[in-house]
Amino acid sequence: MRRLILAAPWFLICNCGMAQQPQSQSAPDATSQSQESQTTSKPANPIQSGVILFKLLQQRSLVFPDLATSEGRLSSWQKFQLAANNSVALSTIGAALIGSAYGQATNRPSGYHQGAEGYGKRFGADMARAASENLFGTFLLASALHQDPRFFVKRNLSFKQSVKYAAVRVMITSTDAGEKQVNYSGLIGPLLSEGLANAYYPSQNRTVGNTFTRYAIDLSWRYGGNLLRQYWPAINRRLRLAPEASSTSGMTGANP
Repeated sequence: MRRLILAAPWFLICNCGMAQQPQSQSAPDATSQSQESQTTSKPANPIQSGVILFKLLQQRSLVFPDLATSEGRLSSWQKFQLAANNSVALSTIGAALIGSAYGQATNRPSGYHQGAEGYGKRFGADMARAASENLFGTFLLASALHQDPRFFVKRNLSFKQSVKYAAVRVMITSTDAGEKQVNYSGLIGPLLSEGLANAYYPSQNRTVGNTFTRYAIDLSWRYGGNLLRQYWPAINRRLRLAPEASSTSGMTGANP
């Protein structure tokens, strides 16, 4: 689990800052809980600190934190917060669980072998890849290139139109100013993440072919996730996961 330990300081730094910054987006599918009054006293012990950090992460959508709930542009700090939330979102954990199970069944990466230990290594690697992808794409590149990393749900699309929109959204995004642009942050971020993954993947799984295979899989997951995001407000209302889930359903924003 070395890669999870390496990722931990990043989350701690982010969430310490989150305690001082107001959230710019509502949580369209977070469980309905009243906001607890903030206290100025320091946590009494490390366990209490962990609980506070976890609650801070829950302030945004638990499933898809990158669902846009407003058309206002994000600051670099807000993109950093979004990257941290994306890295531990339920959608990220679920994808890692499924991906690790598939990797276990097909023995990929082969260097992790089988058994519980092999599954744990695969799950840890998938979570680390997701964290680094968000660090590079959602935060660093999106900030440097002034691109909006959020997903804007479009209303009244047929299924065919939604499929097309989900695919286009992988390749095209909008700038902070609302102009269409090639999604450099979303395309280059996963590639940088897979390059970094070669630092902790088994030696036999660090080839160029393996790297680009993982990159292609990342883009496929992104496409499928976009399609699910497009329907998530409707699913959320149907399942009654939150008392107010329609805030994103009318959002069209500046995305294609």
